[in-house]
Amino acid sequence: MVSKGKEFHFVYEAGPCGYDIYQSLTVQGFDCAVVAPSGTPKTGNQRVKNDRRDAITLARLHRAKELTYVFVPKEDDKAMRDVVRARQDAVTAQRVSRQQLGGMLLRLGFRYTGRTNWTQQHFRWLSNIRMSTPPQQVVFQEYIHAITETTERVERLTRQIEELVPSWRMAPVIHAYQALRGVSVIIATTIVAELGDITRFVNPRELMAFLGLIPTEHSSGEKTRRGGITKTGNSHARRVLVEAAHTYCHPARVSRRLLLRQE
Repeated sequence: MVSKGKEFHFVYEAGPCGYDIYQSLTVQGFDCAVVAPSGTPKTGNQRVKNDRRDAITLARLHRAKELTYVFVPKEDDKAMRDVVRARQDAVTAQRVSRQQLGGMLLRLGFRYTGRTNWTQQHFRWLSNIRMSTPPQQVVFQEYIHAITETTERVERLTRQIEELVPSWRMAPVIHAYQALRGVSVIIATTIVAELGDITRFVNPRELMAFLGLIPTEHSSGEKTRRGGITKTGNSHARRVLVEAAHTYCHPARVSRRLLLRQE
């Protein structure tokens, strides 16, 4: 039974278990909010921490509206975000595999004289390498297999994203983002999946703060000191935005593929 004489408000800190509690409460008509643990104010002299004290602190701060709340995405948004992050995990595994093989070849004195690594010409050069001992040959082949497997995994997930985007309700937004230089379907999908509804940000400064793209500052009195970006907030969206921004370091060139995309 639910008491009708009181109005209930629920709040809890985000964790690794997702938003099941939030969804369960909101379906029943209750008001529920998810809090970012990093945005919860904490006192420096606090030496006792337990569940009861944390619950009282959250309730008091929630009533005073001094908490930073987490945006809870919809089901289809979470599904697309999982695919995008799975692809990024595959890209990371691919990079690690390549670095491991490159470190082994460098340590053993093998130098590739071509212009670019990981091309067909580079793989042909790798196929001609023979190690001096059987154990090293086994390790070398395992690194090659790992690179092949991670590359195929990246390609599979990339195709899945390209096939899923047209049926997603955010497809028009993704197509609109691709009008920008350096923004492909993967980057646009990542931005939309990670940021969700961009209209929830009141102004551009709030969006940049969420992405961690604002400068650090340590000013006092008449001295103003600013440093590099804070790198707080959503690292996935920040990474692809910085990657896309690198294209503006080069002269604009409209290739045939870009021309077709613009049309």
